[in-house]
Amino acid sequence: MDLASLRQLPVEQRMHLVEELWDSIAADQGALPLTDEQRVELDRRLDAYEADGNPGRPAKEALDDIRQRL
Repeated sequence: MDLASLRQLPVEQRMHLVEELWDSIAADQGALPLTDEQRVELDRRLDAYEADGNPGRPAKEALDDIRQRL
């Protein structure tokens, strides 16, 4: 199936394909090596989180707040 054929699919079907592709990428994320810059940034963020000690809040609570503002 080529890109032109994929564009002919209904939006719902294309969205499903995107979700399937994204899930397959997430499952293979170990195949994507981090650059040194990415590793440094992740270490910096982890250090900041550990220094702050604030675990944040549940995603549902944050999403509910966002929905109330819309």
